[in-house]
Amino acid sequence: MGSELRIEQLKQMKYELTKLLLLYRCALDEIETKINILKQEFQALHDYSPIEHTKSRIKTPESILEKMIRKNLDLSFSTIKENIKDIAGLRITCSFIPDIYNVQEMLMKQNDLEVLEIKDYIESPKPNGYRSLHMLVNVPVFMSDSVEKVCVEIQIRTIAMDFWASLEHKIFYKYRQTVPEQLLKELKNAAESAHSLDLQMGDLHREIDEIKHMQGEDDFDIDIRKLVINNQQFLLPETLLELLGEKRK
Repeated sequence: MGSELRIEQLKQMKYELTKLLLLYRCALDEIETKINILKQEFQALHDYSPIEHTKSRIKTPESILEKMIRKNLDLSFSTIKENIKDIAGLRITCSFIPDIYNVQEMLMKQNDLEVLEIKDYIESPKPNGYRSLHMLVNVPVFMSDSVEKVCVEIQIRTIAMDFWASLEHKIFYKYRQTVPEQLLKELKNAAESAHSLDLQMGDLHREIDEIKHMQGEDDFDIDIRKLVINNQQFLLPETLLELLGEKRK
């Protein structure tokens, strides 16, 4: 009887973990679709996108179970959802610091996303020099018999911040969390250098925008008879040209 009970418990655990991971995968798909739409919108309408690329990940079942055991919590579906907020993670990489806050604002305007928490490690870096903007959001996932709110952790950072964070992670993994003091100091200095580079590149970006504005550049070809959209050239219809007081050459 005891063996049969354990088998049933394992089956139930497998079912709940399968459902849990499916929900978080679907939540990530929802967020990534939103990001892709925003990226296409900016690229089409502004000839520029604040989003360079994205990367998503989901914690492994082993990692989830180990964390629950460390916290001395039961392994039920509801308890896991309530206590582990970083099961699903999405990293958004931007070119410049202002882009980070533009992306944050765009996400906050999504009516179906519920923002649970925002931590700004750019304005207030961690002691080791880490910089990034973190958001916790609830994403509605529509299943066949219910709507589940699923928490996703979003990290938004620049390319320089992402490079530093990746390097720091590799060093800590290599030294198994015990990093020599000298390396910690060098990492902190590297974080400051990366931030200085972000600020410098941001200044250059603003200067380029100002020059383009002064030169009067826009999305239209100099010849009003031709329209350029997404790098494709279109000839305006004769009827429209006549309304505009133009004639085809």
